[in-house]
Amino acid sequence: QVQLVESGGGWVQPGGPLRLSCEASGSRFSINAMDWYRQAPGKQREWVAGFNVGGSENYADSVKGRFTLSSDIAKNTMWLRMDNLKPEDTAVYYCNAIVIVGVSPRRLEVWGQGTLVTVSS
Repeated sequence: QVQLVESGGGWVQPGGPLRLSCEASGSRFSINAMDWYRQAPGKQREWVAGFNVGGSENYADSVKGRFTLSSDIAKNTMWLRMDNLKPEDTAVYYCNAIVIVGVSPRRLEVWGQGTLVTVSS
């Protein structure tokens, strides 16, 4: 099986930065795409940013210009650099990946456990 582990969440003041990490682990898998989602208290989970391997990064309008996605597919790792954070960015951030696993390949969608980001003064 494939697992995703997020890290880097925490508390930050408005206007401050934070960087999240997501690392995939397992055996016999390759990554097709990775995305960040977030879920604020009382709200539905929403897509934040993501990329298809070999393609470009895409961002939700609410974070465009403030968040930057980077990755090292050889290390199965993705980062989300968040700058100029706002209170409305407060949420649990989840890593999501579409992976191909196994000798007889099959496509799986995998979620991390989430990491909490709190933006407040």
